[in-house]
Parts: sequence; structure tokens; C-alpha cells
Amino acid sequence: MPLPVKMRAVEISRPGGPEVLKLAERPVPQPKAHEILVKVAAAGVNRPDVLQRSGNYPVPPDASDLPGLEIAGEVAAKGSAATLWKIGDKLCALVHGGGYAEYCTVPEVQALPVPKGLSLIEAASLPETCFTVWGNVYDRAKLAPGESLLVQGGTSGIGVTAIQMAAATGNRVFATAGSDEKCAACVRLGAEKAFNYRAQDFAAEVLAATAGKGVNVILDMVGGDYVPRELKCLAEEGRLVFIAYLRGPKTELNIDAVMRKRLTITGSTLRPRSVEFKGYLARSLREKIWPRIEAGKIKPVIYKTFPLAQAAEAHRLMESSQHIGKLVLTV
Repeated sequence: MPLPVKMRAVEISRPGGPEVLKLAERPVPQPKAHEILVKVAAAGVNRPDVLQRSGNYPVPPDASDLPGLEIAGEVAAKGSAATLWKIGDKLCALVHGGGYAEYCTVPEVQALPVPKGLSLIEAASLPETCFTVWGNVYDRAKLAPGESLLVQGGTSGIGVTAIQMAAATGNRVFATAGSDEKCAACVRLGAEKAFNYRAQDFAAEVLAATAGKGVNVILDMVGGDYVPRELKCLAEEGRLVFIAYLRGPKTELNIDAVMRKRLTITGSTLRPRSVEFKGYLARSLREKIWPRIEAGKIKPVIYKTFPLAQAAEAHRLMESSQHIGKLVLTV
């Protein structure tokens, strides 16, 4: 069947609130040599999409201006040098942008098979968080067997993935969240304990739970005034890894604590990284994490789905932070 020339897509009409997301008609993109064209069934909604919409997240020059960093669907066409997938294969993928659309191109090495037993909607919720958590917690912070992890923002899309992934790899997991209900959800997902940051001092609680030793790794998307407290509850040789800074990019740093405990402070952004690096992460996930998803040890947590035309509603919900888990657009 020939491909259509035009497709529906959600574009950012101008920087602003959720209302600037508009359904539009766009040409169907053409895959480059090592890319595949995916007929999108579902697309995950992520915090960077919200930042891009509001004008606070510059789009890389080689990326689509359409939002959307993860998709699931089936291969509709292949570039001249693409060999890893067949037409009709069902997959999910980390994309460079353009996910809020009926068709999206992706470098073939950034795609992963839909884990057995999962729907395309469930699979669409995996790539962005799985790539981010693996790349930061395991690749950068080197979380090792028997070590402990503190996840800040445990009920975010990243949070629910990080808790489950670390629990599935046999690590002790702690989390913070903004309500008792959210803390209970973190424990159900595999956290040993979760702390309500509105009512509890997470640093004191972590030290109490680890007999004063502290945790080996902290995954932080909060930044700002959390950092001094995080240094207090890191163990010797501990690693603090930043992936966002919802409370601001600047903080006060106690260098003495870093020296005494021999701490490592690191962080990363995923979108600007090379296709080769993202392909490396995809291979790691396929080998280490996909079997655990298929065994039911890690499950997609989808809070709500929205049709593509209601992307603005999905963004409103994300900005309210009421959700536990992922928001997904269905195409």
C-alpha cells in the first residue's frame, strides 16, 4: 500500500501554555539511509516536551520542530541502508523529536522490539525513561549489585522506571514523593521506603534507613536546594547524578563533604547525544532490561492516555504533577 503524502501532527504554534499545541497537516517525513519510517500508534509525553512548548528547551538544529521523544508503532518504510528491521515489524523507539504525529523517522539502532506481552501503547511509555535511567543510573553512576539508590520524584515517569529497574536488578531503592498516596505507590513499585518531602526530611530518613551509611547513588531531577541535603545522605564513594533541575540549576556546594566522602557529582542530557551512543544504550537495554520487562519484573505504569488531538490536555495534566507514571498520546 503506498504511503500517504500528508499526515496529522501536533505542532507548537508559538511558545506558550498548553493551548499553543495545535493539530496540523504536515508532509510525511522521508527516512534517511540508516533510518526507518514508523507508522505511529502511540507517543509518550515527557517533561522536555513541556519545556520545548514553553520555549525553554532549544530544539537541536537537526531535529524535527514537532514535540515527542518516544513512540511505538510499525515499520512503514526503510532507508536505503537500513537492515535491522522489516516492513511491518512492531517496535518502540527513542526519537529526536517529531513523535506527536502519524508518522515519524528514527535511526534504526534507536528502536527496540515491543516486549512480549505488551501493547503498543504500553511500549510507547518505555523508551525515554528506560534510556535515561539506564544511561544515568547504570552507565554514568555505575550502580552496582548490592548498592542502594535514592530516586527523587519517585512517581514521575522517570521515577517509576528507576524504582522498578533498580528493584529488578537487586538493589535497595528509596524514593521521595509529594504525598502519602504517591509514597505508597513508590513502595508498591519496589521501593523499600518512600519519604513525603512535604512532611519529612529525606536526608535524615535515608540515613536512618541505612544505619547512618547513606545511599550509593542518587538520581536527581530537582536540583536547587536539594543538593546540600543530598550530599549529607550519600555514602562514601557515593554518586549524585543530575537529569533535570525543577528547583533551579544553582545550588550551594559543601566541598568538604565531597572531599571527605570522595563523592562524584555528574549528570547528562540525552537528546544531544549521538546516534551511536543511543544505539549503545538500546543494545544494553535489549540485553539487560527487556528480559526483565518480559518476565513481568518491570511494568509500564500508564496514568492516562489521550488522543493525539488532545495533546494540550496531556500537557496540562503533566504540569499539574497529579499523575503517577506516564501519559501517552494515542494516534
